[in-house]
This record gives sequence, C-alpha cells and structure tokens, in this order.
Amino acid sequence: MALTQRRLNRATLDRQLLLERQPLSVVDAVERVVAIQAQEPASPYVALWNRVAGFDPTDLDSAFSEHDLVKASLMRITLHVVKASEYTTFHEAMLSTLRASRLFDRRFKESGLPIDEVDALVPHLLELTAEPKTKSEIESALGERLGSDHHERAWWALRTFAPLVHAPSSSLPWTFGMPLTYKAAPTTPERTDTSEAVAQLFRRYLEGFGPATAQDFAQFAMLRQGTIRPVLEDMADELIVYEGSSGPRLFDVPGAALPDEETTAPPRLMAMWDSVLLAYADRSRIIPEEYRKIVIRNNGDVLPTLLINGHVAGVWRHVESGIEARAFRPLAKDDWSVLDREAADLIGMLGDRDKAVYGRYRRWWEKASEIAGAEARILGT
Repeated sequence: MALTQRRLNRATLDRQLLLERQPLSVVDAVERVVAIQAQEPASPYVALWNRVAGFDPTDLDSAFSEHDLVKASLMRITLHVVKASEYTTFHEAMLSTLRASRLFDRRFKESGLPIDEVDALVPHLLELTAEPKTKSEIESALGERLGSDHHERAWWALRTFAPLVHAPSSSLPWTFGMPLTYKAAPTTPERTDTSEAVAQLFRRYLEGFGPATAQDFAQFAMLRQGTIRPVLEDMADELIVYEGSSGPRLFDVPGAALPDEETTAPPRLMAMWDSVLLAYADRSRIIPEEYRKIVIRNNGDVLPTLLINGHVAGVWRHVESGIEARAFRPLAKDDWSVLDREAADLIGMLGDRDKAVYGRYRRWWEKASEIAGAEARILGT
C-alpha cells in the first residue's frame, strides 16, 4: 500500500491531536503525543493548549509538581516533557547519544578529566539531588571532589547525560525558570536494556508520529543508523510496512490511525519548537520546502508558526495589541477568522503568565518579513 504525502500529513496531525482538540488530561495527552519539546518554558503549555479541549495551564503546573510529567534532556539532546513512567526507558534509549555529545566534545576533552572519573560521579550526583539542588549548589559539591579547575566542565557533561530532571517551582509563571534546579530522575523497578529501550522508543515514536522511515526516527531521536538497524530487524515481524510516494519504506504499528487525505485540518498557532516540525528527516510532511529555512534557523531556533490546512504557512508573535500573524501566502477569509478566534483564546491562556511570550526571539521576525507577498495582521483583539 502506497501512502501520499498528504495522507502522511493527516496521520501526523491525527496522532498529534491537531485535527481536533481532545478531552484528555495533560498526562494522557503527553502520553498520546509521546514527548513535547520544551527548551522554552512556555512551549509545553502552548503545545497542549493546541491539543487539549478546555486546557487549563494550572493542570500542567500540577502534573509537574506531582511528578506525573518530567522535563529532561532526551531526544535530539534537547529538553522534552515526557510521562514520568516512560522517562527511564527513553533515557536508556538516548544515553549513548547524550554521553557522546558531551564526553567526546572538544570542550570536555580540553578539561583533561578522565571519562571514567566523570562516570563514577553519577551515583554521588544522584544522592546529592535526591532533593532539588541548583546549578551552583551542584557545582560546589562537585568542586569539593574534583577541585575548582574541573567541576564546571564535569557538570556541563553530567547535566546532559546523567538521569536528572528539571525540578519545578510553584512560584514561576511557567513552572520552570531561573535559577535552574535539578533532581534525580524517577526510577522504575526494572531497567530495560539498551536495545529494548530503543525498540520501545521506536514503537512509541510510530504511535505518535508514524508512519515514518528509519531515517525519520533517527532525526527525531538523533540516534545513529547503526543503532537503529539491528533493532528494526528484530522488530520486523511486529511492524506494518508501507510504500511512500518516494524514498525509503515507511514503518508503522498495527491498528494506528490513518485518516483519509481529504480530512479537514483546522488552523493552529503552533508553539515554538513544536515537535511536529522536527520529528522527520523529510520536513516537507509539515513544512513546505520554500519556508523551511525561514522557520528553522541556522542556530536551531524553530519559530512559532501558523499551521494552515496541515502545513506551515506563516509565523506569529505576541505584541502589546494582540497576536501578530504573518502569513507567507494569501490566506482564505475563513482561515483568518479561525486564527483570530484562536489568537483570542491563546491570549486568554497566556493571561498574566507571559504576554511577551517568546519575546527574546523577535530578531527573527524581520527575516520572516522578507517573504514576498507576506501579509501581517493583528489577531485576537
């Protein structure tokens, strides 16, 4: 069976709860979408607002404070929100990538610290962070063991690959902020071996983003093909294989939704770094090629976008008078009307938390303004 690009787009939107907001708890919603990109503290809130019917940001605050959801360095060596019970498996799947990104980096090598000495610090670090500790508190403790010449570089590596999560604060508008605070990650009774952890992450990826290729999964997680290939071979009997419109085979889990390609996709105001923009080697599933370099910057920033008929069609930012939306192409009157209602609801969700959400990324707005024929409107007023 061959799948068109449009049908793959609709499959992603359906599994990512973007065809229709669903009446789910925030924990169930995160489980459904697998993981939510979370470099910016506001992004998980905006992402769930797009996906959960009647979303209340205080529900997400509570899920963090009760440790039902955790925020940690995982896929693509970036911060993600995941269900706490899945953290250990996801971390084990990603551990080789997380370690290599730091321990084989020039900045760590120049410290002269032996890798085995840093590895030996992990049990001590987890004991230290049984209760939340700030960066300065952790560095001070490491300095007592390593000396002042090495503790900063050791912490730079450990904070990425050790099993740590960001500790929430009830006093902050988006739950996480400065100073960053860390806590030993929740543990599960049995640790999964690496191959099974990668297999489980692949299954979960397909549930949330499939059908997809092995290259797509490698992009989503930042895992090497040499790690994925033997796992995929072992999973061959349990996966469905489709043909794409071009390129490699597409894999999926049995029974997963595949909506018709004519399924309606409503306009959305997407969060910065929303996972649907980053989960594939072939970004054209969601981002038209002519817009890719505008919304995904060279330094890795991924702008807040307008999603029209399932594809990126512009960007947005919060301004004093409302939400300023810039469309890269002419939009239908009905699309603008829906975006206006969405913007009013988003402004209500932002409330007093952060009306200048993503404000420090305004420098990219002028780049987006270079699109010929682009149209800007103030929405939600």
